[in-house]
Amino acid sequence: MAEDTTAPERNNRKVREGHVTSAGMDKTAVVTVTTRKPHPRYHKTMARTTRLYVHDEENTLNVGDRVRVAETRPLSKLKRWRIVEILERAK
Repeated sequence: MAEDTTAPERNNRKVREGHVTSAGMDKTAVVTVTTRKPHPRYHKTMARTTRLYVHDEENTLNVGDRVRVAETRPLSKLKRWRIVEILERAK
């Protein structure tokens, strides 16, 4: 059997974990991702936060949920991420 090589290979998508900080929009949630990296000169660990707009088709996310998100095509002006799985529900 010859392997079909006409289809281009799909690159791996970025995957991040974070906490839902806002779920007030329709089909959209805001996930805050915290990354820790050392300061370039002083080597003290700094925490940087990034807010990602995530597509939530069923409006299932609540504030405080821990989720895993993946990069996707642009869905709106700011939305470029989608939910992969909900790791932990808010208590």
